[in-house]
Amino acid sequence: MKFVLRYPLVAGTLVVLLAVLVLLFSGQEGIARAAASVYALAVAAYLAVGMARRLAGGQFGIDILAVTAIVSTVLVGEYIASMIVVLMLAGGTALEDYAASRAKGELTALLERVPQTAHRERNGSPAAGTNTAGTNTAGTHTAGTSTESQHEDVAAADVEIGDVLLVRPGEVVPLDGVLLSESGSFDESSLTGESLPVERSAGDGLMSGSLNGEAAVRMRVTARMEDSQYSRIVALVQEAADSKAPMVRLADRYAVPFTALAYVLGAVGWIISGSPERFAEVLVVATPCPLLIAAPVAFLGGMSRAAHSGVIVKYAGVLEQLSRIKTAAFDKTGTLTYGRPSLLRIRTAGPLAEDEVLQLAASAEQYSSHVLAASVMEAARNRALPFAAATEATEFATHGVRARFDGQDVVVGKPAFVAEWASGVVEAGLASGELAIYVGAGGKFVGALVMSDPIRKETRRTLADLKALGVRRTVMLTGDALATARHIADEAGLTDVRAECLPRDKVEAIRSLPDRPVMMVGDGVNDAPVLAVADVGIAMGARGSTAAGESADVVIILDDLSKVGTAVRIGQRTVQVALQSIWIGIGLSVALMLAAAAGYVPAIAGALSQELVDLATILNALRSLGPGRHGAASPVRSRESARQAPLPG
Repeated sequence: MKFVLRYPLVAGTLVVLLAVLVLLFSGQEGIARAAASVYALAVAAYLAVGMARRLAGGQFGIDILAVTAIVSTVLVGEYIASMIVVLMLAGGTALEDYAASRAKGELTALLERVPQTAHRERNGSPAAGTNTAGTNTAGTHTAGTSTESQHEDVAAADVEIGDVLLVRPGEVVPLDGVLLSESGSFDESSLTGESLPVERSAGDGLMSGSLNGEAAVRMRVTARMEDSQYSRIVALVQEAADSKAPMVRLADRYAVPFTALAYVLGAVGWIISGSPERFAEVLVVATPCPLLIAAPVAFLGGMSRAAHSGVIVKYAGVLEQLSRIKTAAFDKTGTLTYGRPSLLRIRTAGPLAEDEVLQLAASAEQYSSHVLAASVMEAARNRALPFAAATEATEFATHGVRARFDGQDVVVGKPAFVAEWASGVVEAGLASGELAIYVGAGGKFVGALVMSDPIRKETRRTLADLKALGVRRTVMLTGDALATARHIADEAGLTDVRAECLPRDKVEAIRSLPDRPVMMVGDGVNDAPVLAVADVGIAMGARGSTAAGESADVVIILDDLSKVGTAVRIGQRTVQVALQSIWIGIGLSVALMLAAAAGYVPAIAGALSQELVDLATILNALRSLGPGRHGAASPVRSRESARQAPLPG
């Protein structure tokens, strides 16, 4: 019944076709012919009305072939063939739905997992999270019953930042947050493509959409539902599923010459044979499926494959751009490196002790959004140094920050910036791969923090993969000093380095690169403008800012640079499969039309063969869901690099 309600034309055609066959075999050929002809012409009229509406809106309707095929087979007396054409046409809709649902499988799975409710801890509930974090079944059961009365079920959209939630075993984490329980195990495969559960400890970040393991856990919410990772992914997926790639629109334009070719071949067959049946036989095999279905299914499959790998592609057309990338540009900090520099040593230049220099720097850096600021503050916390509150603070993008404490100005940042506000700045002697953050207080230089940000373990492999995929040029764009940038570039294998870049310098550099299309990979607020101006912007979304994610065309959920190569590989395979499907389908259709024009394909056989062409085209298009010959091993490599890389949060 569900099938009948969803596809009434298929069900109705099957019933009428069965009745026609019964009448035919019972000797009532006249009634059978009349019933089949009337039904087929009624369907043709219904299709013609829809086609006329689309034509009035300026859209060419390729189903004119189907309408003509039905009418012509009825007129020449091939009423069984006309019924089969109607059935194949109606069945094509069901086949298209099946193919689209298969291709959108991963995207649909993401949408269906949107959390709707949350178990919020009531005000005044005891913070008894010890049992909640237990890892044995008995402990989990006890925690669930003892805390039941302490929680209330609320809509996930009503949860506020700072609320404490209980996530029961097997439930989806409803919003982004921080784990309060001692430990927990979470399945993030729907977000990152990582098949193995990940272990989190107290204080680690939790991504909404991840699946809790066997123990109930407590968490504190850090983002409202609309700002949580999973909600952003869902919004991107919905937009991507509705988008249309340029290649799909190009396939739409093929419809006019394809239709014209079908009519020409049909007319030639009619003229040569002198039989109007030949015209009908040609139109019966002129299937538009390769143009209407193949490319959209292939691109949906590519986006689904990308989502399964932890790569969210915002628009179908991005896959087409990814397939043609010739230049890849990278930010340094947080992209080629882990973006979490650790403090190596403190060099003082005055009466202040090391801890005093670090405390001043951390107090000022709390007002900065730069990725290095977090490392400075973390170093101060590790030494239990308190942060002072500033009366005023100003951040100078990519240069540094100036803050006032008790009437004294503190400046932190690059040496040239600090020298504008403090005298006596002396650049620290740095070894290869080290960087320094300079500190001035009260108009005098007081010291420098020497830090190191190691290169990602997957960086060299990623660049090698991109080269193998046809990327001719790789570029580093960074605001860091040339010496630091050059060291990372040499380690990674980059030859083109642009150091000490302001955001506008990065934008101009991307615009000036000659080998197009250009892909830019980065994270952080400062990367948002350059991600927007690149042909394809890729944001490392696991750690990147909301601004970078909104400006990018692709968001990588897992903190794994090798996913950039995965994105390019999926783009290339998607376009390859789409083109193969289009041309295989067109080739088979043209071959059948030529054979029909020569009189070798009867109308009934042609109607059946048309569906075989449709099936072959769609099955080939669904190959975009797979990794392909060269991508079969990539998920294993990605999982390995994900285990080596530090986890976000």
